[in-house]
Amino acid sequence: MWTGYKILILSYFTTEIWMEKQYFSQREVDLGAYFARNHNMLEGTRFKRAIFQGQYCRNFGCCEDRDDGCVTQFYEANALCYCDKFCERENSDCCPDYKSFCHEEKEWPAHTQPWYPEGCFRDGHHYDEGSVIKENCNSCTCSGQQWKCSQHVCLVRPELIENINKGDYGWTAQNYSQFWGMTLEDGFKHRLGTLPPSSTLLSMNEMTASLPATTDLPEIFVSSYKWPGWTHDPLDQKNCAASWAFSTASVAADRIAIQSEGRYTANLSPQNLISCCAKNRHGCNSGSIDRAWWYLRKRGLVSHACYPLFKDQNATNNGCAMASRSDGRGKRHATKPCPNSIEKSNRIYQCSPPYRVSSNETEIMKEIMQNGPVQAIMQVHEDFFHYKTGIYRHVTSTNEEKYQKLRTHAVKLVGWGTLRGAQRRKEKFWIAANSWGKSWGENGYFRILRGVNESDIEKLIIAAWGQPTSSDEP
Repeated sequence: MWTGYKILILSYFTTEIWMEKQYFSQREVDLGAYFARNHNMLEGTRFKRAIFQGQYCRNFGCCEDRDDGCVTQFYEANALCYCDKFCERENSDCCPDYKSFCHEEKEWPAHTQPWYPEGCFRDGHHYDEGSVIKENCNSCTCSGQQWKCSQHVCLVRPELIENINKGDYGWTAQNYSQFWGMTLEDGFKHRLGTLPPSSTLLSMNEMTASLPATTDLPEIFVSSYKWPGWTHDPLDQKNCAASWAFSTASVAADRIAIQSEGRYTANLSPQNLISCCAKNRHGCNSGSIDRAWWYLRKRGLVSHACYPLFKDQNATNNGCAMASRSDGRGKRHATKPCPNSIEKSNRIYQCSPPYRVSSNETEIMKEIMQNGPVQAIMQVHEDFFHYKTGIYRHVTSTNEEKYQKLRTHAVKLVGWGTLRGAQRRKEKFWIAANSWGKSWGENGYFRILRGVNESDIEKLIIAAWGQPTSSDEP
């Protein structure tokens, strides 16, 4: 009798274990057939789960990949439900909050999901309704349990940087923190600032250096090596669109130092130009280089130490802090002390009328080697902002049509060289000073292909003779 009971009990447990194994193995071995055989039952279960309210995956957790152990009790239907990635096959044995919790998707209308809290999720964090977060240059607002984001094209695009660095283009790109959060349009609008060349500039007669045509030009030339202490490093225009002023002041300062043989070596003030060259009130909203050279010739500039950059160059109260007057003998003098009280010298520096250098590569080289750095006007593409090192050439984007809003930018050419570039080929390049600070590019400088008018770098080259006209002796 007892033996019979033991056999009966053992048989009962064996049957239960076998049935449970069958339930799990059936999902693992042949889910398709299982669903086909139980279609009506599962459809009913799916309908029930649609109306049930509860927290399943939210309490149990979400499992990566397929995990048949990622299961919890679905009490309302007296069954088990799953929270693993296998649920992405739309299996009806998944918990009703799988998508809403594991993928932040609304599987059912909001009024049937009381387990889904008010607000939105992002990267594992919960945000209240109405919250706004910034993702690079775009803002995302939590509205109706969904993120609604702006669709601006950002200045910093990691995929573009990756594409450049994976390719053999001869230069490398970097993600600059000072550009993060800016739109591409912001970059064009605030980081450049030179208006397209006027017809007056483009119609200027070209002048050539007086060096003999047979002059042997070196393979490498850097202005600062020939004239140490007489040339000036790049400043940072920040978000003031005034490359027209920065490049003009820098070229003029170099040439005054060189042509005075080191007697006057002060860097000239771009802020003096930005604040005081007031025709059409361009300032930090772009300007023309012909107007800048006119001001240098007619009014003159003080040194950068005398009239330093304002912390907020776009402030409305940044009016002209000083002016100059003629003494009747062609010399000009400042009418006020320096805005920077530490600097006492308010000497005025002027230049001759600007002249255009031939766009011929050799003529540009001769001009730089004989008389000093020159000003160049270039076209800026979206990839130029990411330049870190190497010989720059524009890398065509896969979305090129979207980014055709090219803008003009003024820089200073200080020399040239030859090195191996893309695909290990020997390539010629210009050395140019930008105005984005020393943290950008090669300590504020960049190299760009020479002799092929890359980005219009050789199209318009401007220079002038230095003319320090203060009657005061240093």
